Amino acid sequence: MSLSTTITTLGYTHHPFSYVGNKGRSRFRSPGFMPHLKMKFFTNPSSFSVSAVLTKEQESKSKKQAMEFKEYVLEKAISVNKALESAVSIKEPVMIHESMRYSLLAGGKRIRPMLCIAACELVGGVESTAMPAACAVEMIHTMSLIHDDLPCMDNDDLRRGKPTNHKIYGEDVAVLAGDALLALAFEHVATHTKGVSSDRIVRVIGELAKCIGAEGLVAGQVVDIISEGISDVDLKHLEFIHLHKTAALLEGSVVLGAILGGAPDEDVEKLRKFARCIGLLFQVVDDILDVTKSSQQLGKTAGKDLVADKVTYPKLIGIEKSREFAEELNKEAKAQLVGFDQEKAAPLFALANYIAYREN
Repeated sequence: MSLSTTITTLGYTHHPFSYVGNKGRSRFRSPGFMPHLKMKFFTNPSSFSVSAVLTKEQESKSKKQAMEFKEYVLEKAISVNKALESAVSIKEPVMIHESMRYSLLAGGKRIRPMLCIAACELVGGVESTAMPAACAVEMIHTMSLIHDDLPCMDNDDLRRGKPTNHKIYGEDVAVLAGDALLALAFEHVATHTKGVSSDRIVRVIGELAKCIGAEGLVAGQVVDIISEGISDVDLKHLEFIHLHKTAALLEGSVVLGAILGGAPDEDVEKLRKFARCIGLLFQVVDDILDVTKSSQQLGKTAGKDLVADKVTYPKLIGIEKSREFAEELNKEAKAQLVGFDQEKAAPLFALANYIAYREN
């Protein structure tokens, strides 16, 4: 089965897990598990100089595109940050709102909001239409980080170069801040989305709920937790974790934007496949960075997966094969954008490359 076919057929509901003991050792049994991604490895792009194979004209065009993308990212980040600042103001009870803002406004790449907006604009929508949903996915992402950092989960002290939420406000308030951000995300979409039919808004809310619930992000988090310390976890299990824990919300971000922009179902599904590829790509790269970068470079604790004995792509197939797999996922993602207006699709092409070649 090709990577394209596998990505197309991956679902959230057809791969139930049972967790059984075996002579004192825990292991997975996963009936009907998702098909394994067949990896056709490509040359690692970092192994050669791009400038050495480009003509001067091509190199000039590449630099121009990079500059345009930087301007796009800056413009969208400013818009998103302004909208997030407005969405969560300081009010009573002050502590919970301060805690919410502490993590929500602590910086970050804003990849999910940008994907949402870019997908909306690609299919003919405008930024203002997508902005409430863009804020919602960032609120939910922030919630997942707050909860992920808790002592009962990853027990992390550092996030985005700052102490984690529970280190500042305590575990109790941190849990509640995450809960509040989750609730606010749905309220924000429902009450602030303008110029879109109620049918599309309901569809957006349904997509958002599915991608973060027990068939999405939560499923990935649970399987990640019960996978720690298990020696025989294979690539199928790892793919399940990452396609749910990480890729699901990235997928939701793109799909929400496409729906709000008025895309026909066929285009929504093409963009869903694009997002699923870059979602898995994001986590493969994250796994690589965790073992190749310092905490200072990452802005979060480096090497924590190794300490927790978590299964990762470098652990299973090595760093070089992981990089090659990332390159294939990037290529497959961009193949889904063929047929769209290439000028409007440029931000999504660039975001895919950014995810593939980011340094933190």
